[in-house]
Amino acid sequence: MGTILKGMSRVRWHELTHAYGSAVGVPGRLSRVAWGDAKTSASALSDLGLWLGELAIFDATVEAVPLLWDLAVTDSVTRRSGVIELLRTILEHANPPKIEVQHAAHRAVLEGKSMAEVLARDGDAAVQTAARDLVAAIDSHVCGSCPPA
Repeated sequence: MGTILKGMSRVRWHELTHAYGSAVGVPGRLSRVAWGDAKTSASALSDLGLWLGELAIFDATVEAVPLLWDLAVTDSVTRRSGVIELLRTILEHANPPKIEVQHAAHRAVLEGKSMAEVLARDGDAAVQTAARDLVAAIDSHVCGSCPPA
């Protein structure tokens, strides 16, 4: 798998869930985002958005966030701005029945603030914009599951 997504194989995806059930398909989608062309990457990122963040957040989301940060900071990834937007979406969504999952997913995004600040100065304008929006979301983040820093 190379240097990006190298921790992905250690995750027990078959034991995790996303919005539509088993998370066994998450590694394939992350790989398509990492190494796919623009169309393939966009399609995979759309799936990940639906599965991991747009409807609610799940235990698979928690495991995917560090891998999403990995993709966001890798120049060869064609849809880095979309990955950053997904991280912001995860931070903005909840899963009240599973507050511990919500907290863990939010923490994983919040812990990447220094990476988002670097990305806000990236040479790609779309990446800059997405990263600035993410930094603003991190700075203003308040939710019931996340205690104040």
